[in-house]
Amino acid sequence: MDAVFDIGIIGGGPGGATAAAYLAKAGLSVAVFERETFPREHVGESLVPATTPVLIETGCMEKVEQAGFPRKYGAAWTSTEQRDIDQMGFRNLTNGFRSAEVLFAERDQLGVDRDYTFHVDRGLFDQILLKNAESLGANVFQGVSVGEVDFSAELPVMHVRLGRVTTPVPVRMVVDASGRRTHLGNQLRTKVVDPVFNQYAVHTWFDGLDRGALTVNKEQSDFIFIHFLPVADTWVWQIPITDTITSVGVVSQRSRLRSFDGDREKFFWGTVASHPGLLDVLKNAEQVRPLKAEGDYSYGMKQIIGDRHVLIGDAARFVDPIFSSGVSVALNSARLASQDIIAAAEAGDFGRHRFTTYESTLRRAMRNWYEFISMYYRLNILFTAFVQDDRYRIDVLKMLQGDVYEDEPEILATMREVVRTVEADPHHLWHPYLGNLRAPAAAPGF
Repeated sequence: MDAVFDIGIIGGGPGGATAAAYLAKAGLSVAVFERETFPREHVGESLVPATTPVLIETGCMEKVEQAGFPRKYGAAWTSTEQRDIDQMGFRNLTNGFRSAEVLFAERDQLGVDRDYTFHVDRGLFDQILLKNAESLGANVFQGVSVGEVDFSAELPVMHVRLGRVTTPVPVRMVVDASGRRTHLGNQLRTKVVDPVFNQYAVHTWFDGLDRGALTVNKEQSDFIFIHFLPVADTWVWQIPITDTITSVGVVSQRSRLRSFDGDREKFFWGTVASHPGLLDVLKNAEQVRPLKAEGDYSYGMKQIIGDRHVLIGDAARFVDPIFSSGVSVALNSARLASQDIIAAAEAGDFGRHRFTTYESTLRRAMRNWYEFISMYYRLNILFTAFVQDDRYRIDVLKMLQGDVYEDEPEILATMREVVRTVEADPHHLWHPYLGNLRAPAAAPGF
């Protein structure tokens, strides 16, 4: 590789492929280095509508539609507990606190031209995005890993490895889209472990699972479902992958794994057993993939931009995935970063100051996500109440659509006040329903 690329991208997942597409379309020479060979399995299979404008702009939407992924029109949440307790002034709690659901079509969203998004097989979805970037002119190298990136010279040098051979590749700028491997975060020692969300997930696929068994409205059985268990800070995702295949994952605090001697099988089935109805549904389906684990669930970075480099997607920040934010953050951070990178290339200056718009926008969005998720864990019946109350429903839906890149939504301040009221009063009727996870009053600065 004798040429000097304008942009070197670490990782060919949704963030890296999307950045490559935007940058190649703008006429920049781009090299994507992906250590695996696509397609490959990956978790994070449910999208939110905020991905739609990006898929359209990069020319991927038609290809995603043609792939035949199940359409996702909304989302639903269930609880095993009877929670017909005092409604505390909230309206329309027809289902009490046992369930809630939303349709994306209830609110118009800028740049979103359809009333659905998708549940996706990430192996196929990620391959579509990467091939699209290649079709736009990006140079894609699969099965090639990146070692140290040397920023000491005038041009950054990426040391890429194929087998036992390491080759220096000079570039004008580096985009870290390495996902939860957080390549530059680890190299530059800027990674910060989240003090609150130390979650652990075990997941697999089932064939023939009865998706409607636990629904209130059978017409919504193909929504993404989040089933809260009668175990502190623990939930299960249920995501359609094909007409018959369903992804199921158990998420809980890492400390809970120790009570099962670190055994994934015991952890998964022992936790599911707390919900007999869900256990029956899974036992009557065929498990078609071995259990896989995801740890190190939430973290941030002290720096997500620097001279001649930016971090995007999970490489920049990862928060608990309860609202399916992962792919949306990857695509939208790539979109935002690419705008700054293209302007920097036109100016011939890849200094840190060129990427501050991207940094401030992404950090604001992630703080919004972080607090929303924090309050959900702290008092999840509050979320159910807000979703069902017509005074707040659309504001909550806006966040569930992934529309979080503006100033702090007003709904967060309202929810925050309710949580504080409940926390401060041990005799409050909702006090027994507080979860164990308690985030700082303000989301961490990283």
